[in-house]
Amino acid sequence: MDESIMSQEDVFASHPNVIAPTCEGSAFQKKAHSIRTLSAEEAEKLARDQTLISDFKQSKLEKEAQKNWDLFYKRNSANFFKDRHWTTREFEELKACCEFKNQKLTILEAGCGVGNCLFPLLEEDFNIFAYACDFSPRAVEYVKKNPSYNIERCKVFQCDLTKDELLENIPADSVDVVLLIFVLSAIHPDKMHLVLQNIYKVLKPGKCVLFRDYGLYDHSMLRFKSGSKLGDNFYVRQDGTRSYFFTHEFLSQLFMAEGYEQVVNEYVLRETVNRKEGLCVPRIFLQSKFRKPLSKP
Repeated sequence: MDESIMSQEDVFASHPNVIAPTCEGSAFQKKAHSIRTLSAEEAEKLARDQTLISDFKQSKLEKEAQKNWDLFYKRNSANFFKDRHWTTREFEELKACCEFKNQKLTILEAGCGVGNCLFPLLEEDFNIFAYACDFSPRAVEYVKKNPSYNIERCKVFQCDLTKDELLENIPADSVDVVLLIFVLSAIHPDKMHLVLQNIYKVLKPGKCVLFRDYGLYDHSMLRFKSGSKLGDNFYVRQDGTRSYFFTHEFLSQLFMAEGYEQVVNEYVLRETVNRKEGLCVPRIFLQSKFRKPLSKP
């Protein structure tokens, strides 16, 4: 994001175990193909925390996932996340996939939240038509109530990407770019493949899914207290929302098993300042591009 990371961190410091997904200029970040090395203290903390939440509670969290995200948006309204003005800088496909000037571009933002990525894109490029969906009915309503919402340029709908067919709202093979940004981490790992299968059906052959999400050993992972662990690299926050932390190997296998081709798959390593706590913390994201083949293998 173009906004100051310090203001983001101050907001997230008030929400336990949640740190804002952020992006600033390339001068403040680097890309890598391997994860960072943990300090001895960090490694010891993770090694100690091996107790998993009970199967009963895990089942309850899965059943109440939509309710927990709806309550999240009820508490925070449309003001929790700052607008993402960095997507066109990080993902050139949002411009480069246009073969000629003023070409119309159809995008899908899978997991749009309250429109923090959607509306900046629509404002920046008047040739974009966007489909957008979210798990939370409340989030979808916030998008529809936004003064910038225009049904001639955007169609937003509620959708559980793990079971609701996107084809009910989007024609097959019609989308130029799919944005999957800080979304897949909130879904149980056993169901992530269902999301990718769903997206595959509406994406045009030869076009890409643009992915950005939490990477293994991100600072937000190290902040979880004992009793928060659901599984390998999978945790629950105090409000019942969940977060998975990706390795590039896991993500590559996940996409390629569903027929996608890997274009780019790398870590984004950053150091950001939490002004409230006086800390410089390591942020780790995974930023990737996976393409639907021109012909299905």
